[in-house]
Amino acid sequence: MPQIVRYLTHPQVLIEPLKDVRAWSLNEVGSNRVASLAARLGSLSGTRRVISSEETKALETATPLASALGVALEVRPKMHENDRSATGFLPPQEFEAVADQFFAEPATSVRGWETAEDAQRRIVAEVEACLTAPQDGDILFVGHGGVGTLLFCALSGIGIDQRFDQGPGGGGCWFAFDSHVRRPQHKWQPMEALMTGS
Repeated sequence: MPQIVRYLTHPQVLIEPLKDVRAWSLNEVGSNRVASLAARLGSLSGTRRVISSEETKALETATPLASALGVALEVRPKMHENDRSATGFLPPQEFEAVADQFFAEPATSVRGWETAEDAQRRIVAEVEACLTAPQDGDILFVGHGGVGTLLFCALSGIGIDQRFDQGPGGGGCWFAFDSHVRRPQHKWQPMEALMTGS
């Protein structure tokens, strides 16, 4: 029987320019959003596996949800966001310009960043590896907006395109797909939409 697989991005983070982006934490808004979802699981109540990137902001999203569901948290280091360590922190306007180029030229390493094509292959391979074994219940992946968009494009059978990004608002969005059909069932939705399901 097919399961529902959801990919959830971490919500708002505390921006600390002097700190490795991979170690950034959720800010108060982001933490509160996660706590609210953990208190009212809704559509997530049938989830039996929670699988997370090892970046701090993803773990801070996944851990309370796994705890509320009573399941062990699985950490997959290769689910990390696209590798931007070549530049480190960039001011918002500069970051957006480089991110635009990252999506527009998917085969190119923009300023030393991991290419969009490489990041897409990596996230797709990680998700597929997690779904190879028989599953008992729904599955929740917790990760990042950039690679989440690349995954959405791959599952949709379309080329890499920033138009399919989760959009503004700081994250905390999700999409779902059937474990057998492997096609997104809808566009990105805010995490609060999960609380109203059953």
